[in-house]
Amino acid sequence: MRDYLEATAILDWDHPRVVAFAREAAGDATDPVEKAVRLYVAVRDGIRYDPYSPFYRPEHYRASEVLRRGRSFCIPKAALLCAVARCQGIPARIGFATVKNHLATRQLLDYLGSNVFVYHGYTELYLEGRWVKATPAFNKELCERHGTEPLDFDGRSDSIFHAYNKSRQKFMEYLEYHGEYADVPVEIIVDAWKAAYGAERVQGWIDALEGADDSPRRIFEEEDVVR
Repeated sequence: MRDYLEATAILDWDHPRVVAFAREAAGDATDPVEKAVRLYVAVRDGIRYDPYSPFYRPEHYRASEVLRRGRSFCIPKAALLCAVARCQGIPARIGFATVKNHLATRQLLDYLGSNVFVYHGYTELYLEGRWVKATPAFNKELCERHGTEPLDFDGRSDSIFHAYNKSRQKFMEYLEYHGEYADVPVEIIVDAWKAAYGAERVQGWIDALEGADDSPRRIFEEEDVVR
């Protein structure tokens, strides 16, 4: 389990910002399952989901940087949960899957050119002798706007996206799993996105981000929900 407890340049759980966040989120919990649930909720709702966040450098996934920005997409949020879990002595790793999002926004679909999200990130936590999946991507307010229940985690069963929303419309469909990693494989992720969405499109995202400041260029919460 050593590989799943160590701090890395990306999963920098020994950074003071990460340590403080983990301690506050865990509170007085001593049981690892209770700690994991509290950490999950803190990451899910404390960091806003933002699919337009930077993605092409290791520092874009760094736990302390995700906390500083307060917004990010599924992989950096999963990395943050992984880091704070390790900080609290819970072995954790990053997992990836390709999913089809049936309830995205019109603007995001135009941006990606697809409703298939390649290398969606989740966290696996080692609790009570086995690995369980936790998916802290979508904050509670965003779920309410999209008409789906916030995704809960009890520390004992896998927490993956709902197949349907509250209106029984298709929501998330898992197409393929890509395995789990002890650290965030940034180069693999970017290469997979180039293969899926086109190298020119991905380079266009990078060019736009390179010319922008640290404030959000797009406000995902205000976009047009496709139903």
